[in-house]
Amino acid sequence: MGDSVFTCCYVPPHPPGEGDPPGSRSRRAEITMASNSTNISSDKRFLIFFDFDETIVDETSDDMVVQAAPGQHLPDWLKDTYQPGRYNEYMQRVLAYLAEQGVTESDIRSIMEKIPASPGMLTLLQFLRTRPPQDFEVVLLSDANTFFIESWLRRAGARQIFHRVFSNPATFNKDGRLVMRPFHSHDCARCPNNMCKQVVVRDYVARRTQERGRQYQRIFYVGDGANDFCPALALGPRDVAFPRRDFPMHRLITETHEAMPGDFKAVTVPWASAEEVVQRLRRLVAE
Repeated sequence: MGDSVFTCCYVPPHPPGEGDPPGSRSRRAEITMASNSTNISSDKRFLIFFDFDETIVDETSDDMVVQAAPGQHLPDWLKDTYQPGRYNEYMQRVLAYLAEQGVTESDIRSIMEKIPASPGMLTLLQFLRTRPPQDFEVVLLSDANTFFIESWLRRAGARQIFHRVFSNPATFNKDGRLVMRPFHSHDCARCPNNMCKQVVVRDYVARRTQERGRQYQRIFYVGDGANDFCPALALGPRDVAFPRRDFPMHRLITETHEAMPGDFKAVTVPWASAEEVVQRLRRLVAE
């Protein structure tokens, strides 16, 4: 990966637990531990990252969970508590409200399982599933949460495709409430306060390169949102960004090419159907 000209995402190292809630483990420590991938073979040629909402699935899972609320909508007093850049905290309140209304784990899982895949995405996942094992190391990186993502992947029979899933941790407590925590903290002004995907990408690639003893031939990133633009900035000229056509990630890449030529280094391949991603990957793996 080529170095990005943007340095907003640098996170100074801190001792485990510093700045984290009492009794919790450092989010950066969790990235490090999760990427200590002793069960992933070191012969993978390519590394591919996926976003989840509006990339793998064709909706935003946080919006879909509202279907479980009474009348399938949230009260205004709750919606009014949202603050820009603090969406994770807002969703924690939404999940608490749903629990107070009697929404159960099975209710939420059922909604997640019914979210449709994005156009062509099941074809892309099947392509990755059937490739030789040395081809792709597949990582999911999402600002949704682990329960939403795992529910959908398992229903779709796609969980085994992903070697790692990085998202906001979410588990049900003894009272039946889905409790979500922020993934980590960071200093990136571009990203929401609970997750900078560029930090995760850089940390993961650095750790895996060290473990493998060599770099990947190419790195790919498939996404749609503004928070997928930030990690794509870390890609180098041999890597490929796959932004969903006319979504925020695509628009930000286009604007950067126009305003600051050369700052965005990766090859850009927009997609409306993920079958277009399959076509490009077929050509690249054959090189």
